[in-house]
Amino acid sequence: MHWILLRGLTREQAHWGVMLQRLREAFPGHDFHPVDLPGTGTHYREASPAAIPAIREAIQRQCQHIPAPLGLIALSMGGMVALDWAQHVRAGAIQHLVLINTSSGFNRPWHRLRPKTWPTLMRLLTLRDLREREAQILALSSNRQLNPATVQRWYSIQAQRPVSARNAARQLWAAARFRPAEERPLPDALVLASRDDRIVDWYCSERLAERWQWTLRLHPDAGHDLPLDDPDWVIAEIKAYLEARGVPLDAPAPPRQSLGA
Repeated sequence: MHWILLRGLTREQAHWGVMLQRLREAFPGHDFHPVDLPGTGTHYREASPAAIPAIREAIQRQCQHIPAPLGLIALSMGGMVALDWAQHVRAGAIQHLVLINTSSGFNRPWHRLRPKTWPTLMRLLTLRDLREREAQILALSSNRQLNPATVQRWYSIQAQRPVSARNAARQLWAAARFRPAEERPLPDALVLASRDDRIVDWYCSERLAERWQWTLRLHPDAGHDLPLDDPDWVIAEIKAYLEARGVPLDAPAPPRQSLGA
């Protein structure tokens, strides 16, 4: 199985940190491909589209060379892109969907972005001190003790591949307007959420899981960046989910198929 990994607002593949290596160790027969959204990471010089479907189309073009069927592991806004992808591709092309601390237009605005967070995010968009900005983003998205090494790593990422304020605003606008189609894209998916997420209310994940009868698992104390705060828990939940569905963890990747819609 080939998996696409998508991060959230203004974040890139380097922000997966140890999670990517842990996934590869836990699922030796699977291939994991972290992909950057337009305007971030390797594509930081590009203009980000201001709508989730357009971002999804850009991601699909990047992934044309990766054999289907696919699994998607996606965090926050990346989860919106993954959900939109699953709803706009031919049946069977995406077989597994793991959504982490995401939201959609099925939820109230004050659940999708907690009101206490709004002033902080607006300030961060215009904060010129890059190191301080990354430290504040980390403090907001993680519930663990602030790690200076992680602050330094995040600072280095943004110093090398800076996300412009314009692209950040366009991504935020795209996320705010996203509403999935009504039809359930898969019979089941794994929805992971943090009860103590200070950015997105975990009710958004509960609502999505209830709407389509998907599997919901809640972490008791991690923050919005759940893969950062507890990567082992995330991997354990993915492993249990796949094993319950008879997916071999060390199976070879399936034959190449078309990714066409």
